[in-house]
Amino acid sequence: MVSPMLVGRSESIGFSKRLGSFCLLVILSSLAQIATGCDGKSASVNRDSFSVALLTPGPVSDAGWNASAFDGLQLIKKNLGAEVAMVQTTSPADFEDAMRDFASRGFNVVFAHGFEYTDAALKVGKSFPKTFFIVTSGSGSSENVASLTFKIEEAAYVEGALAGKLTRTGVVGCVGGIELPAIHLTFNGFKKGFLSTRADGRVLVSFTGSFDDVGAAKEAALAQISQRADLVFHNADAAGLGVFQAAHEKGIYAFGANRNQNDIIPDTVIASAVTDIPKAFLSIATAVKAGSFHPAMIELGMKDGEVNVVFNPAVIAKIPPDAMEAAKDAEQEIVAGKIDVTKVAGGT
Repeated sequence: MVSPMLVGRSESIGFSKRLGSFCLLVILSSLAQIATGCDGKSASVNRDSFSVALLTPGPVSDAGWNASAFDGLQLIKKNLGAEVAMVQTTSPADFEDAMRDFASRGFNVVFAHGFEYTDAALKVGKSFPKTFFIVTSGSGSSENVASLTFKIEEAAYVEGALAGKLTRTGVVGCVGGIELPAIHLTFNGFKKGFLSTRADGRVLVSFTGSFDDVGAAKEAALAQISQRADLVFHNADAAGLGVFQAAHEKGIYAFGANRNQNDIIPDTVIASAVTDIPKAFLSIATAVKAGSFHPAMIELGMKDGEVNVVFNPAVIAKIPPDAMEAAKDAEQEIVAGKIDVTKVAGGT
């Protein structure tokens, strides 16, 4: 079972207090070959080797957003033989410091895993033209900065279509962490998918203001369940565990997001909206190493095979055939371009 210590994507800038010296920010995986000492002296990479760094806004133990990025870093190390390192930033003030540190040490690629890194990447990129900066969910690009966006709202639409066929009450819920445009887009996708198969249905939406507060997310989910919601979708990172707990206690199903979360509570999580972040990271790193990468605004979705819905094998047999058919039909129409979730997703 995946560890329940979910601590996930922080697209907000409300981080915990900054650690003292920057040297304390650098956290290396057991696979990494690069070390940074707390004396403030950073080891340089081998200039003849290929090196890749990762910045995350939260711990990689989240079984979700940050864990997927770490999986990508591991995949790059394994497949490309790259030297790798990572850092968990703890405040916006650390963004530029971390990027400059890695770039000055000769890293070829720096993945910054969250839209909040965009401005820092564009600024630092001007000073280090030989380093490529890749911002997940970013909002800008330059000669050496790219933004990588995953259309997870497409998978959310499919989950919504499934929920519309599964609900008995006609009411479902969405629980988010901090209220951000990207999360609204995901919830809108779920809502439109739900209404496509349950036109008279109702979607309850709550934001807790935190990606870490499991208790708050649980209470939000319980409140929705008390209003007759019988399925709950989350985009709350670490706090998503609270949604799963609430659903489990009340005997209803919940949906996972960003990573395959089906085995966190196997009899409760019916399916997960998954983004193949590791595959995308590896593809970009491979292109950089080959000298064929061209920074741009990159969007990946179901059609690219980078976003999909993974059904939980532990409960898939309990899904009625018509509900599964509705989900599969929605998926096929998205891939065929018959449904543009971004355009159909109205306001929540």
